[in-house]
Amino acid sequence: MSMQGRIGRAGGARVKRALGVQAVLEWAFRVEQAQLELPLRKDGAEEGLGFGLEYVLLQRAALGCKVDGGQHKMGSYTHPDAEVIAATVAGMPDGLGGIRMAIQVAELARAGMTPDWMPGAMPRCVPMETKNNQHGERATAIVIGTERVKTRGKWRTVELLACPVTWRPHPEQIASARRGYDDWRLALDWVRVGLLAGGMLREMEVTGGMPKVRPWGNP
Repeated sequence: MSMQGRIGRAGGARVKRALGVQAVLEWAFRVEQAQLELPLRKDGAEEGLGFGLEYVLLQRAALGCKVDGGQHKMGSYTHPDAEVIAATVAGMPDGLGGIRMAIQVAELARAGMTPDWMPGAMPRCVPMETKNNQHGERATAIVIGTERVKTRGKWRTVELLACPVTWRPHPEQIASARRGYDDWRLALDWVRVGLLAGGMLREMEVTGGMPKVRPWGNP
């Protein structure tokens, strides 16, 4: 069944579609094309914007009053459950990233993607610069000093060379990417708990399924 498939009925009882929170978000933002509405604060500031549970509940209540469900997506119609999901994401608290995380969660869901945690990345020590000549690619060396040496009975001044190296990708780059994944996963868990607590979804049921914890394993 596609993401747009309708709920079924068993013995006349409504059967909700059970999906993990990541699949629910992708359905809302990718299939139903729900929009993330993030009102400005009274002072007009956007940075670090976050909303408390009261805001989320008010949004849900408003949506429940003014929007009724339909059988098929038509024109600009967005399923009420998708609107509730979008309103929940909009309530992302500052402690989890506020408006920036809300936008990231929505845009990743819209693209059907997971944050890039740099799978398989391993830092490698490589020359900072290389050059090509008739002998192939070689590391670029720099002069770091001179030394007096005696050869064949004569003193000569020779240059001391070194090859500057670096780590690619840098360990901090990998660590930052993986912290970003962890932050995103925490945000999804907040959305999952919020949807369960709100109880406003009509045709969707959010399960306990979550993206993997530390999919890169323990190095």
